[in-house]
Amino acid sequence: MRDGAWAARPEPHRPRELDASARAAHEREALLATAVRKALGSTEAYGGMVYLRSQDRRSLVLCTIAGVPLSLISAFRRVAAAGPLPVAVSYRTGRTVTLSDTEDTMRRFPQLAVGMPYDFASACVPVTVGEERYGVLSVLWPASAEGVPEGARRHLRTVANRLAAGLAALEADGHRVEPNGDTAVVELVPASPPTTRIGLFDWNVATGALSADDQFCEIFGIDPADFDGRVATLTTRIAPGDLPDFRATARSALDEGRMLAARVRVLDRDGHPYPVELWGRVPESAGPDGRTHLVGAVLDTRTGTAAAAAVERLREGVFSLDPDGRITYANRSVELLLNTRREDLLGHHPWEALDWLSDPVYENRYRAAMLSQQPTAFLAARPPGDWFAFSLYPDAHGVTGRVVAAEPPAGVTEPPTEPPPGARTGVGAMYHLLQLASALSEAVTVREVCRAVADQILPAFGGQELAIYAVRDKRLHLISQTGYPDGFLDRFEGTATSARIPGAEALSTGTPIFFESVHQLAAAYPGIALDEMRAWAFLPLIASGHPVGSCILGFDEARAFTLEDRGLLTGLGGFIAQALERARLYDAEFALARGLQQALLPHRLPRLDGIRIAARYLPGTQGMEIGGDWYDAIVTGRHLTLVIGDVEGHSVGAAATMGQLRSAVRAFTTGGHPPDEVLARTNQLLVDLDPGLLASCCLVRLTPDDGATLIARAGHLPPVLRHPGGRTEALYVAGGPLLGVEPRADYPVTELRLDRGSVLALYTDGLVEDPAVAIDEGVDRLRAALAHAAGVTDPAEDAMDQLAERLLHDVGSTHRVDDVALLLTAYG
Repeated sequence: MRDGAWAARPEPHRPRELDASARAAHEREALLATAVRKALGSTEAYGGMVYLRSQDRRSLVLCTIAGVPLSLISAFRRVAAAGPLPVAVSYRTGRTVTLSDTEDTMRRFPQLAVGMPYDFASACVPVTVGEERYGVLSVLWPASAEGVPEGARRHLRTVANRLAAGLAALEADGHRVEPNGDTAVVELVPASPPTTRIGLFDWNVATGALSADDQFCEIFGIDPADFDGRVATLTTRIAPGDLPDFRATARSALDEGRMLAARVRVLDRDGHPYPVELWGRVPESAGPDGRTHLVGAVLDTRTGTAAAAAVERLREGVFSLDPDGRITYANRSVELLLNTRREDLLGHHPWEALDWLSDPVYENRYRAAMLSQQPTAFLAARPPGDWFAFSLYPDAHGVTGRVVAAEPPAGVTEPPTEPPPGARTGVGAMYHLLQLASALSEAVTVREVCRAVADQILPAFGGQELAIYAVRDKRLHLISQTGYPDGFLDRFEGTATSARIPGAEALSTGTPIFFESVHQLAAAYPGIALDEMRAWAFLPLIASGHPVGSCILGFDEARAFTLEDRGLLTGLGGFIAQALERARLYDAEFALARGLQQALLPHRLPRLDGIRIAARYLPGTQGMEIGGDWYDAIVTGRHLTLVIGDVEGHSVGAAATMGQLRSAVRAFTTGGHPPDEVLARTNQLLVDLDPGLLASCCLVRLTPDDGATLIARAGHLPPVLRHPGGRTEALYVAGGPLLGVEPRADYPVTELRLDRGSVLALYTDGLVEDPAVAIDEGVDRLRAALAHAAGVTDPAEDAMDQLAERLLHDVGSTHRVDDVALLLTAYG
């Protein structure tokens, strides 16, 4: 519960509970900050973040960040727990996910690359205790040849485990560990020494006694051990020419009650003078007639002052940006070069203070520098014809910039033009659009489009409810909802598009409608049904000029929709409409296509004494196109031939080729050919058919009488064998190339003998593929799951079916892209 809610309903016992809740929240914040600092300190990473699960477990919320500007991660402050980003994959799987560079990110997590297209290495480590998953610790390094530093994973797991233990202890004490506030930004200590020294003093002017700390003595060039506590000793360290002003300043301070930035020159140990500032005041405990002493501080700013003076003397422009990109310093040359006053620059982003830098490409340069931690340079033009060369030098605490006049780049003949007037779209907003566009480009069915919208929009904007309506026969019909109370939306089902309710009016007018509070909605639509939400966005879904439907977002707190929010949500509505329109066409063909594929798979499996067989086929969770995975079990005389195969691609053509190959393998097998010849003849057939597709296949011929087994592989993953005692291994037997590659390829056969009580697993790559791990690790995950599976030796008729379901659950990914085929055979 939020602090505001406590204040709204005070009760006699609340303050004590609030104190306990506040202490727990502070303890949690301390745990997170300590974890981030230890993670960075032990791995030499430049940035770190901690995500914690939301209360509804649907999102991961960024709670703590260090070394990375929060503004640069705005698109990722809420991440869908079911989504395809590394943080979400690490949370779901409980495994560490590492990325070595941009290429690795683009290949394995393209949606992250869309939102953060910069060169860095990263690691995401789950924060878990036992089966309880609290969140993810994520850290960043500059990209390098070694990627994630050696030993970093071990250190991060240690930090994550300690954090999880601390969170578990809080939870055991009855406190919530889920996020309930803003993201905490942890300040990192700069590696360079401080440029300012501060010493404290207490001076009794009447007696001349002076109490001072060690830093004060060192600033005045006095050994603290030798200081006798007399102001007379101090005055010997002040430049003689400044003593009159020093005494006058002290008298004035006693009269006025304070001393502000009085400058005197102090002699160092070698007798050289340097300036310091004195700040002081009369203590409040002194009465109006008792002003006899001062307390205060002396500031030695010579290092910073000298550095600033040196930079001011440079003829080239030098400026500094804070981590969020705001200008904190600009030397005189920047003013002269850019013809802009320093007062108009300080505290602003360069791309906001200077119209000719408003193109998002320049903000993107700053983002690239901060997130890659690598220097970058670029040219920029100021109309009518001036060019400047900018260089940016980043670290975790900000950016030092350099700007000089430059010549136009080669080939540029047109003078630069003034940027068009109007609101500027920030890079962060564009990344929201790009992320949703990327997710929608992978979503093919209406169901996938709706899931992508829920996964992207709700976490990004912090919404709690989402409803998507489609137009059919001039009425609105609900096709997807998330977060609404049971039955609440029933009253709106089949509403006419001409009705006077916000969802229908937004669609009929083509204009989004935003309500920032319950009062606004109730005033505009008296009597409208309300639930617990406090703000809403009603977005029209219009594609190619005709209405597709409406999208409704609900928020559990009143909120102000900024111009950027409104523009962004309006743009997202356009993406959603186009994706829904496309998905409807796919869905119209889906049932027919899937029916074709099911017709090509076996309708039933053979029953043999001493043999139990179970098979499963699962379509991919992304896309509607049918795949080319198949399995078969063929009885020929004394032998049982087990077949698993996978035609590349996902299309009707892949399914048709799969049907041809399955028929060919069955025909050659029933003709009495051994496994190597079956594959060789099938390979030649595929080459002759020339469908433009390749296929993998694995054949296992088992003789149930004695367990004699022959295995032949054509580019397929190895079978996994569980021995009677439970020992399990992947059979990396010799094999030949994929079917369709070489017309006269050979496929070697491996002989072995199965013991009774063995279980053999044949599978396609969709079962063991995961963007977070290598394929060999996926095979090993299947091996471990089969080794530890219970009930393998159970003679019950459905034991193999139950085992197949467990393997699909324990090994398969819920966010798989590829189809999955699994064929299990228990011998004896």
